[in-house]
Parts: sequence; C-alpha cells; structure tokens
Amino acid sequence: MQTPPPPFQGDDDPTMGANRVWFNLLRLHRSMGPRIARALRQHDIGDPIWYEIMLELERAGPHGLPMAELEHRLFTPQYALSRHAARLEGRGWITSTPLPGPGRGKRLALTPDGEGIHARIWPIYQAAIQAEIGPRLSVEEAYALAGYLIRLYP
Repeated sequence: MQTPPPPFQGDDDPTMGANRVWFNLLRLHRSMGPRIARALRQHDIGDPIWYEIMLELERAGPHGLPMAELEHRLFTPQYALSRHAARLEGRGWITSTPLPGPGRGKRLALTPDGEGIHARIWPIYQAAIQAEIGPRLSVEEAYALAGYLIRLYP
C-alpha cells in the first residue's frame, strides 16, 4: 500500500480522520453503488444484495435460515430484507415459511430453481466491481483496505 498522504489541511481535531472515513465510505457507496446495481439489473438481478441473500441461503443448506439470522449476517434491516425476500420468492428462487411460536418470524430457503443462482450472478457482479475498483487499487492495496474495513464491523 502506498504511503498515506500527509494529514488533511486544517484537520487540527484528531477525530476528523474517523469522520473522513465515514463520509468517504458514504460517497463511495453512492457513486459506485448505482453503476454496479445497473450492471446487475441489465441481467435481471434486481439488487446487489440478492447475491448475498442467495449465497447465504445456499451455504445454509436445504433447511435455509431464519430471516432474523440473515438480517444479522447481512447487516440489513428487517423491512428491507422482507422486501427483497418477497421479490426473490416471487421469482420462485426462495420460499418463506412461518417459524413456530409467537411473532411473525420466517425461515427462508432456496427452491430448486434458486439453487446455484448466486453462481450465475457472481461473474456479472464481479465484473461490475472490478470495473469500479480494479483500476483504482493494486491487489495489495485492495487487500489492505479490505482488512481495514473488516476491523470496522461490529
């Protein structure tokens, strides 16, 4: 990884570095996210999170996962995951069944038509990610940045 640039001009407050990380992550997501999502939509994939949902359900095996567990793994709010699950279920790629007990919990699982969908999505998704990030970072820089970002997970 390259030597970091000198401190930003005017950053006398030592907490500004964390603020700069946050705002740059937001701006990167807003600038790259729509282009990556557009590339996926051209191949009939409604949202980038569909890949993650399908991958996690494939990893979970035939019994699938409770939606609350998937929310936790993907750091996704319940309302957003419910919306995506309904769309994936509408395509026939997943099923949702009520969990026993009180509440409205559901278990999500792949259907036979949904098996392997993540593998179909991945080459498209990978190409879109590479188009956005690949020209900007060396392999070493990408791994170093990924390591730093992983440290930010709760």
